[in-house]
Amino acid sequence: MRRLPAALGIAAVAVAVVVVAVAGPASAATNWTTTGSDHADALTQSQGMATIVRSGGTTLRYTGVGTIPLSVRGEGWDHVGDPDSVAGWYVEPYEHAGATAKMYRAQAPDGTWREYVHALGADEAYNNSFDTISPDGAWMLSGEWNTMNRLLGFATPGLNPAAVPGANLPTRFTVRLDHPVRNVQGCDFFSAQTLLCASDDAATDLFGIAKPLLQIDLARPLDGADVTGQVTALRPLPRSSICSGSFEVEGVDFAGGTLRVLVMSPGFCVVLDSKSWRFRQS
Repeated sequence: MRRLPAALGIAAVAVAVVVVAVAGPASAATNWTTTGSDHADALTQSQGMATIVRSGGTTLRYTGVGTIPLSVRGEGWDHVGDPDSVAGWYVEPYEHAGATAKMYRAQAPDGTWREYVHALGADEAYNNSFDTISPDGAWMLSGEWNTMNRLLGFATPGLNPAAVPGANLPTRFTVRLDHPVRNVQGCDFFSAQTLLCASDDAATDLFGIAKPLLQIDLARPLDGADVTGQVTALRPLPRSSICSGSFEVEGVDFAGGTLRVLVMSPGFCVVLDSKSWRFRQS
């Protein structure tokens, strides 16, 4: 996710209204139909979300500029991205402009927190748009802003003993994409080999549509080694507001058969009618 202007706490990019859907290849994750939406608060629900399943029940937790703890801000981490959760563990990604590192903040099922700092590689963007955890909990993927042909892979904080609090969290492997993607704001695993991702790309040169819902099919489940990923644009994400102008697509969550994608409204409508859209397979 991008940095938030102080005035509204939301960044936006220009977008044209698109009504043409693009069909992907036959697979389990295609043909997503909009089933409704919920209001998304501009300060606390503007960046991402994750479904957390613990002994006390199931919670849908959102991130936004208003959810960053003061202690984390005091360390310089002033932007939170799209989080994920597996087996009761919850991990949220942090960044700040000009940094030489990123940070992943992990909460254990008992509620305690740990921080894992990743030193940037020589060609790595500082933007920490999202993290998503493989269904088996062992591996975590993270994305970078702008046009990229890869996702970066890590040992999952808290769930994989190779991730050590207080030590550098190194890149372990790369997902090599067969088609470039741009401004991916969030991804979530649909299955061990399929990701669903939200792109805030306002241009149409990559897929023929703006703001697409993407599917990435991995050649095999994550195992800590480099793997290829096939990218397909499934459909444009919905944009609906009483205001006209630039929308911003944000994070995603998939749980219980429901896919959710945050789309923030333009201008002052960011506080009035931004939405968390719901989708199910048709």
